[in-house]
Amino acid sequence: MTGDPEPISATARRALEQELADLRDERRLVAGTVRDTAEVGDSADEADELRRADQLDRLDRRIEDITVRLRQAAVAGPAPTDAVGVGSTVTVRFPDGSVETLQVGEVAEALDQNLVTVDSPFGQALLGHRPGDTVRFRTPGGPASAVVVSIGEQGDQDKQG
Repeated sequence: MTGDPEPISATARRALEQELADLRDERRLVAGTVRDTAEVGDSADEADELRRADQLDRLDRRIEDITVRLRQAAVAGPAPTDAVGVGSTVTVRFPDGSVETLQVGEVAEALDQNLVTVDSPFGQALLGHRPGDTVRFRTPGGPASAVVVSIGEQGDQDKQG
């Protein structure tokens, strides 16, 4: 990756926005249970308060990470549709005839089973390719290939027809 802000697909954006809303809700609930340290009684209460404080820190870090990523994606603009890049939705056909629509993303920490990371052999092979191109990559089972069928949101192909 270049270090420049990378785009994300609309699907990935929606998933991050939903995760952000869920995290903010969870944070409100946890924050509502935190008491003033002057009110804390015994050591068990103190341990519970420390656990809640740690949970708030974790939630705050993830909220900040998602907020920054969404801001960067807005700066980067839409995912490319002329060649596969970070944020692209790409449909590929494998030699056995099966067809899959995948998201090309930065990290595999969330989203879904259709996410291919740019640092995986398949993700690296896809980058820069256009519809009609055959990509070759290594798998634990040996060499593999796929043909790029289309690039763009799944619904985009329907709108072009």
